[in-house]
Amino acid sequence: MKELQLYRRRFIPDELIHLKKDIILVQEEDLIITKWNKLHPREDISRGYSAFYLDQGFKISKIYDNDNKLVYWYCDIIQYKKEMDTNSLIIEDLLIDVLVYEDGTVRILDLDELADAMDLHLITEKESKNALRTLDTLLKIIYQGRFGILQEPVNNAELMDYSSNI
Repeated sequence: MKELQLYRRRFIPDELIHLKKDIILVQEEDLIITKWNKLHPREDISRGYSAFYLDQGFKISKIYDNDNKLVYWYCDIIQYKKEMDTNSLIIEDLLIDVLVYEDGTVRILDLDELADAMDLHLITEKESKNALRTLDTLLKIIYQGRFGILQEPVNNAELMDYSSNI
């Protein structure tokens, strides 16, 4: 079988990027974990690990800076489309993001982008409602102190990746 090809689809800005340099560390039916380096030059981040919880609609990323220090956990609200003939998975970013810092601080980002995408008919009403419901689920997990459940597979994959490079 052909290796899984990952793509990231964004609505604002409109782009489809083949994540060809991402390395898949774990591939299960509803969970994919990758390691990656930044796509575009940035001062604040360098690399990270991401878990795509396909059945839950989250992408949970552990983000590091250029000094290999944890910056934050970055959570995207997503949906996906699988293309069987090319063994491709298109991860669509539904615009809403949540940052979780080590001290427990939580920031919700880009709700305005969701509203803009709705105004511009870039996403459907159904997708918008799904994004908001998924955000609610994610925030409940975080506020109930259960975010570690989503972090654990990322941390385990990172440890396995690190130990395989020693």
